[in-house]
Amino acid sequence: MVMAIPAARLLIIRHSRLLLSTCPLAPFAISSADASSKFGHAFLAPKFITSFNQEQQHRLKTFATMASQGKEIPANNPGLSDKPDEATKGYFLQQTMLRVKDPKVSLHFYSRVLGMKLLKRLDFPDMKFSLYFLGYEDIDAAPADPVERTAWTFQKVVIELTHNWGTESDPDFKGYHNGNSEPRGFGHFGITVDDTYKACERFATLGVEFVKKPDDGKMKGLAFIKDPDGYWIEIFDLKRIGQITSSAA
Repeated sequence: MVMAIPAARLLIIRHSRLLLSTCPLAPFAISSADASSKFGHAFLAPKFITSFNQEQQHRLKTFATMASQGKEIPANNPGLSDKPDEATKGYFLQQTMLRVKDPKVSLHFYSRVLGMKLLKRLDFPDMKFSLYFLGYEDIDAAPADPVERTAWTFQKVVIELTHNWGTESDPDFKGYHNGNSEPRGFGHFGITVDDTYKACERFATLGVEFVKKPDDGKMKGLAFIKDPDGYWIEIFDLKRIGQITSSAA
C-alpha cells in the first residue's frame, strides 16, 4: 500500500542525503505498517535503517524527531529556554533605534513613503540630539499632556530615529553604517504591506531605492528597499510570505 508522506517527514530525506552517500545500499520501502509509530516518524523501512552504522542511525533518528515534533521546541534549539522566567511576563518588543543624518529627509520617507505617524519627539539640548518615535498608531488617541504622551508612546511598537544635531550640514560627515557591508551586523527590519507588488510599484514612482525587487533572486514575492540613510527594509505581505518560506518551514 502506497502512502503519501507528510511534508514535514521529508525533512528526514533531505538531511539523509549525506548519509546515503556513505552507507551501503539496502532495500527501501514505504508502507502503511512502516508509517505507523507512536513517534510519528518510523516510515523508513527497517532494513534501510539498520543498514546505517550506529552514529548514522542516531543522526537519522534525530532528524526524524525534529520533523515530527517541530523546529521551534527547545529540544531542537540548544540554548532556548522551555519556559520564560515569570519575571519577564510583562516584557514586549517596543522599539528599534536608527541613527539618521537629516531628520527632514528621514521624516519625509517614513511618513510619506511608509505611512508612519510621529507619535513623540524628544529634544535634549544639553546633549544636542533629538529622538523621533514613529509608528502606525492613531495619534488622535494620544494624551494631550506631553509627559503622558511619552508614556503612551512607549507602550507602542515604534521606530526610534536618533538625530545628532549638525550631521545634516556637516560636509565631513560620511553617514552611518547600515550593517550590510563588512563588518556586518544589523541587517534590516520588516514592514507588512497589503500587496508587495503594488507597494513596490508605488515605491518605484516615489524614487525609492531597491536592494531587491519582488521578482529578483530566488525568493519571489518579497522585496528590500533602502531608507535615506541606507538602512534595509524588508517588504512582504501575509498572502505570500507563508508560501515564499514554505521550503524552510
